[in-house]
Amino acid sequence: MTGVGYDAGSNVLALFEVVFMETAGYIIVGSVCERISFWSFLLCELFIGAILYPVFGCWVWGGGWLSQLGTTMGLGHGYVDFAGSTVVHAVGGFCAMALSIILGPRLGKFGPDGKPRAFPAHNLVYVVTGTFILLFGWMGFNPGSTLGATDLRISVIAINTNLAAVAGAATAMLFWYFKFRKPDITMACNGMLAGLVAITAPCAFVSPTSAFIIGILAGFVVCFGVLFNDHVTKIDDPCGAISVHGFCGVLGAICLGLFADGTYGAGWNGVGAASYLGQAGKGVTGLFYGDSKQFLVQIAGALICAAWAFGATFIVFKIVNAVKPIRVSAEVEEMGLDLPEFGLLGYPEDVVHATNG
Repeated sequence: MTGVGYDAGSNVLALFEVVFMETAGYIIVGSVCERISFWSFLLCELFIGAILYPVFGCWVWGGGWLSQLGTTMGLGHGYVDFAGSTVVHAVGGFCAMALSIILGPRLGKFGPDGKPRAFPAHNLVYVVTGTFILLFGWMGFNPGSTLGATDLRISVIAINTNLAAVAGAATAMLFWYFKFRKPDITMACNGMLAGLVAITAPCAFVSPTSAFIIGILAGFVVCFGVLFNDHVTKIDDPCGAISVHGFCGVLGAICLGLFADGTYGAGWNGVGAASYLGQAGKGVTGLFYGDSKQFLVQIAGALICAAWAFGATFIVFKIVNAVKPIRVSAEVEEMGLDLPEFGLLGYPEDVVHATNG
């Protein structure tokens, strides 16, 4: 209703898009928790919302240079990310990696022998409930990225999103079972999120069968990623956010370059509106369906995303940390951040039980 001073369509789009930015921002919580000060956490979020996410988002979704590589360099349809495997998730994941390195591991995470110690989740019901809330939210995240329910591709996207989630959860749980002889529900949850992250970029361009395969790949990647960070890089990532969002975000972009079947996206980024690869109406196409250039640009774009998110974050917060440490003191970390940083206990009933006990 532009006649009365506002545009309802613009308001709806702004609300929808701001949630994507917020998602990139909340990803870091899983990696920096239990040891970052409140002021520095707020600074991190402002940095993501004002600089890190908008810049890369403009490169891909705002008509920026990555999206135009199809017309400028003949690389497929340019870099494509339908709903944000890299624009949202990998940006948050590699930002989280940089912050985790600067902060260092939590006290007691690694023993004198260098082996990682597990800090079990305090409430598995919350973990599972939160995962399913995210699954529900993803049904707005991915299908909603058509920006209109009249686009019937929305049904394919919804099916693909769910298939990848289920495949990721099952794969991660089975992997953990065969490796450690016990099924780990927390890894099943991370596997579900990994499948969701990986399908987010290619969800509109692949078949349901491909979506299931992508979910399986994500389930393996998240497991290997968690073990790699724990045992090789020694990066303390309490919730597996780097593996779920960073590694699987890159996987999603690459899978688009592999599995996109050309049935959707004709004219994407201004390429091939009339015909593509000699076929009328052919859309975004991956390596397995005849377009090696799309595969190459997807690899390049994903690597650029990781370099941008990690590099910019590391440089900025290395400087910030040199001026004023962003980590709380050892005493505050031992006590827990609730009272020192926020003035309230998150679980006051525990104190009552301990006193009465």
